[in-house]
Amino acid sequence: MLTVIRDAWIVTQDDSRKVVRGDVVVKGDRISSVGPRYEGSADREIDASGDIVMPGMINTHTHVAMSVMKGSLDDMTFQDFLDRAFKVDSERSDKDIGIGARLGCMEMIRGGTTTFVDLYYSQEVIAEAVRESGIRGVLCWCCLDEEFTTQKGNPLSNCKHFYETHKDMRKVIPAVGLQGVYVCNEETCLGAKEFAESKDLPLNFHLSETRGEVNQHRKSTGMRPAEWLAHIGALSKNGIGAHSAWLTLNEVRLLAKAGSSISTCPVSNMKLATGGVAPIPEMMENGVNVSIGTDGSTTNNSLDMFAEMKTLGLLQKSSRWDARVCSAQQLLDFATRGGAKAIGMEKDLGSIEAGKYADIVILDGKAPSLRPLVPENIISNIAYSASSLNVKTVMCQGDTVLEDGRITSMDTEKVLSESEWAWGRLCRR
Repeated sequence: MLTVIRDAWIVTQDDSRKVVRGDVVVKGDRISSVGPRYEGSADREIDASGDIVMPGMINTHTHVAMSVMKGSLDDMTFQDFLDRAFKVDSERSDKDIGIGARLGCMEMIRGGTTTFVDLYYSQEVIAEAVRESGIRGVLCWCCLDEEFTTQKGNPLSNCKHFYETHKDMRKVIPAVGLQGVYVCNEETCLGAKEFAESKDLPLNFHLSETRGEVNQHRKSTGMRPAEWLAHIGALSKNGIGAHSAWLTLNEVRLLAKAGSSISTCPVSNMKLATGGVAPIPEMMENGVNVSIGTDGSTTNNSLDMFAEMKTLGLLQKSSRWDARVCSAQQLLDFATRGGAKAIGMEKDLGSIEAGKYADIVILDGKAPSLRPLVPENIISNIAYSASSLNVKTVMCQGDTVLEDGRITSMDTEKVLSESEWAWGRLCRR
């Protein structure tokens, strides 16, 4: 099938960060041309005159199945939050996990996210929701020491089994996760890292999210978490350290040396009041690849990458007393190119270029929040003014999953109605 998107402002996010006016041609699941007017025939034409075409965003850390738990763990101390979250999590069923995953995928579709990195267990259930939704899921099976898990069997063995049964599915990428150093010993960390490297899979893990986590690890090992992971040889280019809010410059350099990425989650850290501001400028200066995650719906309540971009920029500027920190272009880079690099898919995702997958978001150029709209302010408008309400159409790998604001890939009414049942089952008591 050949689709032509006509007369749009195209935010290419290519190496030169060009913004051009013209057409985007999609053949099958990939982009075939960008910019010049397409004069041939097409199976489908989308009138995007005056609209913005941008790459699909990549959310590099979330727990999508927790979407049905939003509003149940708010406004409490971090320890109370953990105690109640772990209790609810231990009582989950495949049914409510599936409902949560579908609800979260719907929210991300509406918000222009076409790829997400998930860290959870029961990923075979979440994979079904991903396939139904039509967006791309990098599904990292959560590994931790057996003494701390509620999973049946060994978590790393479960992870390997999930990989073998799902490795050939379209837009489902089975990957590896680690809960964090507080429940993962050296054997668990190295086993997960070695498996991820052997299959060239992303490895998503919580890293230095709280000051308490860091202090406790220093007491038990004499080293901070990233120092210890480097010491045992568990850091690698496949790694994506989520949060990374309490890192020293030495730890930043260790991540850079290993080729690791980070997924900064500013809203989650602010909402939980765990303090710490990820040292993003130092990361960029030292060559650490930066991407953005929303975290889950119990610590953020939203999977909106537009909101996350803006919040990240404001937090960095405010905490540094420097409005030049984290420019609009850098924020958009984190949400697109940085995410693609973090998951090892920079050759296929992150920009609107011929040969790449057609992961495309069309924003409504007539929205007052995006006007005035001129080439000079388009990037700033996306980073600081846009919201999920501006998203008109979304394609993922050539498949249209949102058209004129309507999700086309899922039974939305069924999922929405089931979400209250799931909330009541998990949270009301």
